[in-house]
Amino acid sequence: MTRSIRNFLATHNLLAVSAKLREVAINTEQELDTTLLADLNSVLNYQGLKFPNREELTGKEEADRLHDLGGKVAGTLSFSRAQPQHFGFLLAYALGAVQTTPVGTGGYRHAIRPLSGEVDGARSNPSFTAAMRFGRQVLKKRFASCFLDQVRVEFPKDGWAKINGTVRGSGKVGDNTQVEEVSAAYNAASLTLRVNGVEGDNAAERLSNVQAVKVLNPTTQTFDEVTYRAVSGATPAVLTLTPPGDSGVLTTYRIYYLPQESGWMAWPPREEEPPLKVSQVAVTVGGRWDGSVFSGGHRLAAELRSLTWTLKNNLAPESTPGAGVNYANRAFRAGREQKLDFDRDFRDFLMAQHLKDNDTLAVYLKATGPEFEPGLPYQVELVFPRVAVLTAPVRVAGRRLAETVEFAVLEDDDLGSVTAYVQNKVSSYAA
Repeated sequence: MTRSIRNFLATHNLLAVSAKLREVAINTEQELDTTLLADLNSVLNYQGLKFPNREELTGKEEADRLHDLGGKVAGTLSFSRAQPQHFGFLLAYALGAVQTTPVGTGGYRHAIRPLSGEVDGARSNPSFTAAMRFGRQVLKKRFASCFLDQVRVEFPKDGWAKINGTVRGSGKVGDNTQVEEVSAAYNAASLTLRVNGVEGDNAAERLSNVQAVKVLNPTTQTFDEVTYRAVSGATPAVLTLTPPGDSGVLTTYRIYYLPQESGWMAWPPREEEPPLKVSQVAVTVGGRWDGSVFSGGHRLAAELRSLTWTLKNNLAPESTPGAGVNYANRAFRAGREQKLDFDRDFRDFLMAQHLKDNDTLAVYLKATGPEFEPGLPYQVELVFPRVAVLTAPVRVAGRRLAETVEFAVLEDDDLGSVTAYVQNKVSSYAA
């Protein structure tokens, strides 16, 4: 074969993160501790900043150079059947302040709140390390210093709780690939790598993990594809070739392959919890939150169609003078924003009255799953001590009246803007 056959089904993709431990400093990779069961379309990508020299005096009509300004990482992590651990991970890194208390014999309760101030001199929010396996044998990439810029939580009718996070990374990226140049005769029947073995437990896997071999044609000075048939399990590995030419002249071969894996390339175990059902979410509006107990208020039931909470950090990694590297060296929030949207039946004018009065309310959500030990269920609670109605337009939905209520989430002097409680068996988040 001239190029190996690899499985590039997206279902073979894997996502791992440092959910439990934050990075100690920006661009300092943390150990990957959790493999997450994310949606199929969850992909992190390096976005290179490349600039053709169109605005320079090239002596030509068109650009003739491409300048490299490094790059950033971007992507969305989506969980359409959200588990408590997904809330714990995304909210811990989006809000930033986590207090964990043991409960029962093997459970934990995580109180997650907005961080006041900065993590350190380069970060407003804690950062995590992420890695993705693309396909089954195509590529693995590690992304340092990923930040949660936005989080969106949805509780739609007839479904599961959903949560997704918008990721922005510094642009420090590594992978498990290798391109090696070897000098050998143009009629060589084998090549030996300089140092590395090729990843794979058997001959077929090793063969598929060599993705291409090319040779510099002495006559045309182009790199031609070379047919290769086998890869040894030795270190360094030996590749068996079909000789590309009949001349013994020395030339250059390029081997594109995946070396034997080590370190971060070993994937951590997947932790799985029961997803949260929307039908098991309790919503209370009004009442009062004193920092530990929610009292009073009205329990919404059949009139509530769906609920959405959106958090924006307005955070962006930046490259500044003094970085000394080809990626971002700081990431600060420009200012946190939140909003809460209810889609409800228009059965009363109370929300419209709150809009008219310009007063404030408290909102409490509690999503409960099965018990992981007696008396301790998997659970997510969201508390908004102070919200105010921004808009409440009325519309017709399926021949009935409905209203879309948009709340501004406000910051209380003593209680902050939001507190999330996640109860499960994970020992820490962003610690």
